[in-house]
Amino acid sequence: MSFSQESAVKRAKTDLAHRLGIAENDIQLASVAEKDFPNASLGVPMKGEMSMQMISSGWQIELAANGKNYEYRADKYQIRLRDFKGKNYIIES
Repeated sequence: MSFSQESAVKRAKTDLAHRLGIAENDIQLASVAEKDFPNASLGVPMKGEMSMQMISSGWQIELAANGKNYEYRADKYQIRLRDFKGKNYIIES
């Protein structure tokens, strides 16, 4: 699957709603920005994951729900959640 900025934001909202047990309508887009990440894991590696050290261009997506912010990172090929309850997650790749 290939993501656009819009489809990555939508997929991130769906994931966060599921994780928090709330409706997608209760999640706000705080910000989305184009960003260059330091490696193929978008700077959010999974425990023990090795990733190519190359600049990967994508989007940093900040979502807000229940008074907290959540950070997703995406590019055309993947979406990752950064530091959710102390862990990084691959949402889709």
